[in-house]
Amino acid sequence: MEPMEPIALSAALASFTQQWSPRIVTTVNDYDVRVAKVEGEHLWHVHDDTDEFFLVLEGELHIALREPAGERTVVLPRGSVFTVPRGTEHKPYAPVPTEILLLEPSGTSTVGDRHEAVPAHVDATTGHALG
Repeated sequence: MEPMEPIALSAALASFTQQWSPRIVTTVNDYDVRVAKVEGEHLWHVHDDTDEFFLVLEGELHIALREPAGERTVVLPRGSVFTVPRGTEHKPYAPVPTEILLLEPSGTSTVGDRHEAVPAHVDATTGHALG
């Protein structure tokens, strides 16, 4: 086993240019720590069995939520965190180029368990390795 080394998030983010295409930075227990560059709209989707954690590293992320009380949007400026509860339909949107960190169980699809049609600019993946 190779010794672990620190990973600079700035270097991880500089290693790719694709939008809505997360890279796995490391794994903690059975969870992937992913970073992504995002801009524009993602798609409405839901993760039936897991929460989804967002941390905004740069930029601003909006997350539309469809909840029992109705639809609302949360706004996450740089440095903010938010967890979308499992089973909540949501649609991320970045009005400006934004960098985010996500924490999800390994193997979780970026488009959830149920979703609308996947647009060409969204990578339906369980995350890509760095490099």
